[in-house]
Amino acid sequence: MTRTIGTAAELREHVKPPPRVIAEKGIDHIDAESGRFIELSPFFLLATSAEDGTCDVSPRGDPPGSVMVLDDRTLAFADRKGNRRLDSLENILQRPHVGMLFLVPGMGETVRVNGRARIVAEAPYLERMAMRGVTPRLAVEVRVEELFLHCSRAFVRSSLWDTSTWPERGEVPSAGRIARSQSGLRLPTAMFDAVLNRAGRDPY
Repeated sequence: MTRTIGTAAELREHVKPPPRVIAEKGIDHIDAESGRFIELSPFFLLATSAEDGTCDVSPRGDPPGSVMVLDDRTLAFADRKGNRRLDSLENILQRPHVGMLFLVPGMGETVRVNGRARIVAEAPYLERMAMRGVTPRLAVEVRVEELFLHCSRAFVRSSLWDTSTWPERGEVPSAGRIARSQSGLRLPTAMFDAVLNRAGRDPY
């Protein structure tokens, strides 16, 4: 029979408290080395939540240096061309608290940031965020409330960067197959692939 954990006390019956050095490792600013890590990261995950408590995680990618460290408490990144659903941005308008997880290829350690976000337009740094001649119309600024290093265990367990463990391309459903399956439409897979491939060729 399944037993559901309902309280923090019940949870701690199964997991011991962390050492003090781990429990208190978060800082409220961007230190120099974490700032360098963030500026070298070409990819991060952005977690947001809506007023009703539903959550969303969005992948964000750009060349290293695209996430700007404006000062020791503030990050900024461009809102690039996407599917125009605005899931993350609308969530930020409702509840500004966000979580960010920064990755650097080949490294198991990540940098995590929790803070409060705001959407800005006509910011003085938008032109510096231009890619392929396209200047973003909007950016997101994040005021850091907590920042800490996350260990490499998940990457070691998953062997994420070990190419010998990667599945053969043909074993993984193409984006078109997944989109077709989710839509329920009986259109050819090639039509879905063509649309998604166009988006991949024109990311900005």
